[in-house]
Amino acid sequence: MRLLIVEDEKRLALSLAKGLTAEGYAVDVVHDGREGLHRATEGTYDLVILDIMLPGLNGYKVCAALRAAGHDVPILMLTAKDGEYDEAEGLDTGADDYLTKPFSYVVLVARVKALLRRRGQGGGASPVLTYGDLRVDTAARRVFLADAEVTLTAKEFAVLEQLVTRAGEVVSKAQILDHVWDFAYDGDPNIVEVYVSALRRKLRSGLIKTVRGAGYRLEAER
Repeated sequence: MRLLIVEDEKRLALSLAKGLTAEGYAVDVVHDGREGLHRATEGTYDLVILDIMLPGLNGYKVCAALRAAGHDVPILMLTAKDGEYDEAEGLDTGADDYLTKPFSYVVLVARVKALLRRRGQGGGASPVLTYGDLRVDTAARRVFLADAEVTLTAKEFAVLEQLVTRAGEVVSKAQILDHVWDFAYDGDPNIVEVYVSALRRKLRSGLIKTVRGAGYRLEAER
């Protein structure tokens, strides 16, 4: 597996490269957005780790240019910014996942492995996840219920995506927090309940079941 790291913080980039090389990946590193776009376009990479704040071209523009050119390489976006607008912008330009700095190296490796596993399993499969009359288009980031489109915020979409990806299984609050919020989030974990409640209002109250003491499960109504 070949990875490309596009990160202008040289110490961080080299530290990540050293760790990922030890994990068995072949890793290339560049520190400039334009060079990153060139390398990602010309090279055959299995995943790109892309910082947002870069000289030359920022990460949003690099990501958008790759997607516009038809490159479907998984992109894990790194950002020192925080806030739903930035998350939405990164995902709207085609990023597959994001981490907010500072982040745990262990979490980054887990995200990398998850994206590579998803890519390997996908093999050109449809990005549309269907469960009952619910359709979640993970590429266009659009949601339909009984053919009617439902507008969700970036975090609402991320919570729903985690549930529909594992439809029928119990997904814990901790798993949702790890996927949707940064690992360093130290606020109230009950924030998950707020977003689940919002999804129930926008979708259907019985679609997301609470499994007491365990988490949540997406269930199609019989």
